[in-house]
Amino acid sequence: MASAGTGLTKLMPVLFVPHGGGPLPLMGDPDHHELTLFLQSVALGLPRPKAIVVITAHWEEDCVAISNGDRPGMVYDYYGFPAEAYQYQYPAAGSPELAKTVAGLLDKHGIAAKLDSKRGFDHGTFVPLMLMYPLADIPVLQLSLVNTLNPAGHIAVGRALSALREQGVLILGSGMSFHNMQALFSLNPAIGQKSAVFDDWLSATLMSHQFNVDRQTDRLTQWAQAPEGRFCHPREEHLLPLHVCFGAGAGSATKATKAFAGRLGNISISAFLWA
Repeated sequence: MASAGTGLTKLMPVLFVPHGGGPLPLMGDPDHHELTLFLQSVALGLPRPKAIVVITAHWEEDCVAISNGDRPGMVYDYYGFPAEAYQYQYPAAGSPELAKTVAGLLDKHGIAAKLDSKRGFDHGTFVPLMLMYPLADIPVLQLSLVNTLNPAGHIAVGRALSALREQGVLILGSGMSFHNMQALFSLNPAIGQKSAVFDDWLSATLMSHQFNVDRQTDRLTQWAQAPEGRFCHPREEHLLPLHVCFGAGAGSATKATKAFAGRLGNISISAFLWA
């Protein structure tokens, strides 16, 4: 869609969101209240997407896998919750044609990919989307992480996907800016402070004019050296969807904006937007 009088293409924003703990944002959990309100409202400030590509922290393959089923099912990839948590449905359509486009973009950039017609929506996808787009009337694709968990490789995936923004596709990274499961619901103030230290580093990396895109890339690639980085992410699968979003968004908007800054219990969590 061209902007009137400019001849420029209006790019779809790129958004990274924390999806919370399992299905709890859907269940009225008090610790998730702030996050739930954010997810319910954030789409109101975005252009309506023609399709949504979700990079989910809950799917890892040996190369980038792309869901291409017409009608994806559900994957309840959590345990120990009430029966209602296993009855949620998100009946959005898939888009095999868009999946082919995504595979072609990745191939063009030398990134191995495969199509998966069986994969259903895991909770990294259906939990935020049930709150953001409850009508389920926009086609949705899922993308996996690559199980080497290489940060530079995931930034490269995002750069390859950036062309989707010109087609009205919302690139949505779904993970967590803090994901130490042993500490996530701790009331220890020292743990809350550690989460804040890393969140401040992450926010400065993405938002500060002190860093150009090359320096941002270096810092995100070396994220494990950040203050409290490895404490906040003993394993980085929940952070890497943000790397994909950075790769997709930073070419046109080198500084992200903070879409959400809140608390999950005692922990600082953030969402970021490239627009």
